[in-house]
Amino acid sequence: MQLTPLDWVFVALYFVLNIAIGLYYRSRAGKSVDEFFLSGRDVPWWLAGTSMVATTFAADTPLAVTGLVFKGGIAGNWLWWNMVASGMMTVFLYARLWRRSGVMTDIEFSEIRYSGKPAAFLRGFRALYLGIPINCIVLGWVNLAMVKILSMVLGVDKTTALGLVLGLIAITALISTLSGLWGVLVTDAVQFFIKMGMVIVLAFASVKAVGGMDGLLAKLHAVDATRGVSVGGKGSVLNFVPDLDSVWMPMITFFVYVGMNWWATWYPGAEPGGGGYVAQRMFSAKDERHSLLATLWFQVAHYALRPWPWILTALCAMVLYPDLQDPETGYIKIMVDHLPPYLRGLMLAAFAAAYMSTIATQLNWGASYLVNDFYRRFLRPDAGDRELIRVSQAATVLLTILSAAVTFKMESISEAWKLLIVTGAGTGLVLLLRWYWWRINAWSEVSAMASAAVVSIAMQTVFHFDSDQPRDFAYIMLVTVGITTVVWLAATLLTAPEPMPVLERFYRTTHPSRFGWGPVADRVPDVQPDRDGWANLGCWLAGCTLIYGLLFGTGKLLLGETIIGLVYLAVGLVSGWWISHDLTRRGWASVAK
Repeated sequence: MQLTPLDWVFVALYFVLNIAIGLYYRSRAGKSVDEFFLSGRDVPWWLAGTSMVATTFAADTPLAVTGLVFKGGIAGNWLWWNMVASGMMTVFLYARLWRRSGVMTDIEFSEIRYSGKPAAFLRGFRALYLGIPINCIVLGWVNLAMVKILSMVLGVDKTTALGLVLGLIAITALISTLSGLWGVLVTDAVQFFIKMGMVIVLAFASVKAVGGMDGLLAKLHAVDATRGVSVGGKGSVLNFVPDLDSVWMPMITFFVYVGMNWWATWYPGAEPGGGGYVAQRMFSAKDERHSLLATLWFQVAHYALRPWPWILTALCAMVLYPDLQDPETGYIKIMVDHLPPYLRGLMLAAFAAAYMSTIATQLNWGASYLVNDFYRRFLRPDAGDRELIRVSQAATVLLTILSAAVTFKMESISEAWKLLIVTGAGTGLVLLLRWYWWRINAWSEVSAMASAAVVSIAMQTVFHFDSDQPRDFAYIMLVTVGITTVVWLAATLLTAPEPMPVLERFYRTTHPSRFGWGPVADRVPDVQPDRDGWANLGCWLAGCTLIYGLLFGTGKLLLGETIIGLVYLAVGLVSGWWISHDLTRRGWASVAK
């Protein structure tokens, strides 16, 4: 793809802007570790929420969505659409609890909820396990996406493209180490609007290239015809719900997606009950109100507002390049072949923005685990802020180098997604219940993590199930979740509960619902627990309806089904009105005291 001097000017201006933001927040980030990792807990909801959205909008996301659409049509997106339920549960059942906890990372939570050596082991192990190997897998697939993009756009091989990616990482790491979370948040906001604007532009260009929406629909109907599918019939690429008799989505796999995946497995950005960088943003929010609104905005933008530009471009790629060996590259080919020359620099800057926003967050978040939950907790408990900031910067560099090595071993982004899902299968229920059942202890989490890893790895290596095959994926999930649940429940009931003083202190700090905490609540009658359990569940259901109503309504309108699209949108908007009304009624719409 030819880039004009004006294109390179746009790219250069983008990087200058990002470095300027990093320099601007440099002095503020250096004040303390709390400022470096949590922005002094003074972030407004719109900035914290937009940063969450920007982080999940990585360079890999539109490529992976394109691969899913090639394989299963629009319904292929149920691999991630199913996680709406988990995200909305985080909003209404967990966001305020996280903000009350007062921790710096979700891993630090281990030693306010549990006690003794098991809690310390859990904190240290999770800090290293999530901070290095799991974080580097995520960084690796984000790097891989950018390598694919640069290889095709600039016409270079994978090694050269990875060298250029390392340059991008160096700039991102510079901004992250200079400015801490404030710089990450502000650059995320800028980057989100750049990349959102440009993917919309690319969607318009791709639809134009296939003859407009009428042309696209006609060509997709032709694709269906070659597969023996009637217009709107079972198995159509335009269906929002998959054909459960298809090879790529057997009924058992769809059941696992919608009935199990969202609550049973740990996945970055969609952790059951919240966690990782989502929790970090909640901790950084001004108060409980801002924490809740940030996560609500994140869920709406992530699932309802953002997907259709990607999906439309993916559908066009399916028509224009039906025989691609690597379907994920179809998104890039449209950019190379059909984007007007004067917009290519902006599009390249948008991909850089998508890449850098995710990398910056993963580096800052991973470093927070290594520094706060391992180095300071176990190696240098008396270390001062200046030393900890230096170690944070060194940890950022370490993660940068390791992630580059991981990238060489990866070939498919969506396969990496599935691998991470099955590796964390079975741990989700513990993460949800630890807030609502006093009997959960440190051994519950330790046993869940250990059994999930052992069983999922054994299923893939000993019994040769392939997580990239739909039926195998379902069987891995069912067996891993089943065995892991039995193991952690047995460990919970066969070991002693946490000491009552620890439980009382936790209950006083977070005051969750009395349901599930009766024996502890009886010992601290002066604490007023949350009494909004049923209302929260109602908002959760309304939130899921809001998302799917907006998502499906927008899609139906774009595909020319006006009446049903308006019905979906109306249902979604009514659900949104109900949430607003209920939050106002309960006082959640005002700043918590």
